[in-house]
Amino acid sequence: MNAGTQCCMFLSIFLFISICLGEDYVLDDKTGLGRSFDGIGGLSGGGATSRLLVNYAEPYRSQILDYLFKPKFGASLQILKVEIGGDAQTTDGTEPSHMHYEDDENYFRGYEWWLMKEAKKRNPNITLIGLPWAFPGWVGNGENWPYSFPDITASYVVSWILGAKQYHNLDIDYVGIWNERSFNSKYIKLLRYTLDKSGLERVKIIASDNLWEPISSVVTFDKELQDAVEILGVHYPGTNTLPEALKTGKKLWSSEDYSTFNDNVGGGCWARILNQNYVNGKMTATICWNLVSSYYGDLPFGRDGLMTAKEPWSGNYVVESPIWITAHTTQFTEPGWTYLQTVGHFTHGGSYVALTDERGNLTIITETMTHDHSVCIRPPLPSYDVTAQNVTFHLKGTFVRIFFSSLFFFFFVVTEGSFSIELDVDEVYTFTTVRNGQRGSYPDPPPSAPFPKSYKDDFDVSGHPYFSEAPNFADQTGVFEYFTNQTDPGPHVSTLRQVVTQRPVTWVADADQTISVIGDYQWQDLMVSCDIYMESVHTGGVFIAVRVNKGGGVVRSTRGVFLWVYADGTYKVTNDLNGMTVLAEGLSGTRARVWYTLTLTVKGNYASADLNGYSLWKNAVLWEPRHGWAAIGTSSFELAQFDNFAIEALT
Repeated sequence: MNAGTQCCMFLSIFLFISICLGEDYVLDDKTGLGRSFDGIGGLSGGGATSRLLVNYAEPYRSQILDYLFKPKFGASLQILKVEIGGDAQTTDGTEPSHMHYEDDENYFRGYEWWLMKEAKKRNPNITLIGLPWAFPGWVGNGENWPYSFPDITASYVVSWILGAKQYHNLDIDYVGIWNERSFNSKYIKLLRYTLDKSGLERVKIIASDNLWEPISSVVTFDKELQDAVEILGVHYPGTNTLPEALKTGKKLWSSEDYSTFNDNVGGGCWARILNQNYVNGKMTATICWNLVSSYYGDLPFGRDGLMTAKEPWSGNYVVESPIWITAHTTQFTEPGWTYLQTVGHFTHGGSYVALTDERGNLTIITETMTHDHSVCIRPPLPSYDVTAQNVTFHLKGTFVRIFFSSLFFFFFVVTEGSFSIELDVDEVYTFTTVRNGQRGSYPDPPPSAPFPKSYKDDFDVSGHPYFSEAPNFADQTGVFEYFTNQTDPGPHVSTLRQVVTQRPVTWVADADQTISVIGDYQWQDLMVSCDIYMESVHTGGVFIAVRVNKGGGVVRSTRGVFLWVYADGTYKVTNDLNGMTVLAEGLSGTRARVWYTLTLTVKGNYASADLNGYSLWKNAVLWEPRHGWAAIGTSSFELAQFDNFAIEALT
């Protein structure tokens, strides 16, 4: 049985007692137990990886959430880690901050609040973690670095935790440290002080959410830092831990891992690291980036989630193999269970772990993933061999004589404290005394379908009361959110507004322009129209675009067909977001604080545009790119509004 088939059929496996002789492995709690198990989790953010999930209609949205969070149903996740939005591009998009500006606070932006509440609704015991990948520009005070003024940064992060409780009744359990470039012990100590001063002693710190060093060595010799940090967290450790990290005595987590295409090989990757992160590295929690692949598939790292849900317009979603690989552990353990010390590698490849609740229950998870069926995206995986094998487990200590069940509830008795099983390659088995796991299911969702060829949005916020973003728009630089005109509503009472006015503090190269994409990446011939409103009197500029070919961390090099109008009365058409390749330009008569309707049509090698129904230019010649998304945006980090957006795909 290969990894993919195993992932999809593991609940129908029958266990049996084998009389074949093989290698012997002892499971014994007499000599003491290992480390306490902290859970398996998923990561929403870093960035905008759950963007399309909120736009699913019921019942499909709830079904997806059940597969992720509902205990004893699907993945049964025990940890949810979310991005503390920072208004910046952090991999596949931007997530809005709760404080765009220093004097601004709003704890209803974005979708992470909603997601945490939905997770808690299904599993009240789920662990919640927040981590900022980026920060609004004001936090850095003009620098692309958040720790020059650590008191400001600490207060900003703590305000998010306080807001989670005050406005959503969410208790955040852990907060991570943003550390892409340098470890900052001063900030960690100040964050601990600020948390305690705010009555948040229960909130623990994970550091440094990057590498084992230098934090492991520093923690060893810095008592104040040692007291401040609860968890040493690392990204993509390759199942290995440094001796310096073990010497700290701290809990060790793989606080971001996986990041791999979720086919059968991805399922094998996940199975291998879930076991071997503990066997090799003594890591007691593993968190998958990402929770659900709910972003446009042609953005970077498409389908790198536990499951795939990227078509809210059709309702289609796919329960991928990593969901069931996760269930092998999560449905038959709980955080607080303890690993046995007697865990390890099989002689002929693969690994096994055993956990107990110390009240008579025992769960054993085995995996025999071969190299080529378990390669993760990072780090490189050295060659190794796995072959079919017979293994015999000898149960000692309090486990001498217990009942086991298979995952489909067929029971057998371990004879004289041991049992044997034949393990083929690329298999995952769970042997457990826990009898209430299940393979949850719903009727098949609707079939996959492309984005609608005809699409309109008047950005009426009353139709979307729970979220600040318009459906299906994926912000790639800047933040576009619903806005209600209070002073002079006119016909544009509810609009979409770009609100980021200062370049954020970020580790991903945001564009110098703001941009939000939408639609089908395969679109070629297309007409897009939108009402636009520039708010910057002298420097304002906005665009609509088609055939937009890039997003995510490479957004700066985006190409397409961009129609720009400016507050100085000019327009231009460019072949790139940077505005360097000009196809046409001239006078438009546009100015700030006036509504205009832009229309851009591209067919074959020709592009034309209208302003308020009058032609600006016709038949500009273009060659590349041949297809891509539609988009809206601004020429800089500036306020601007959009309304009555419409798409007609011509082919």
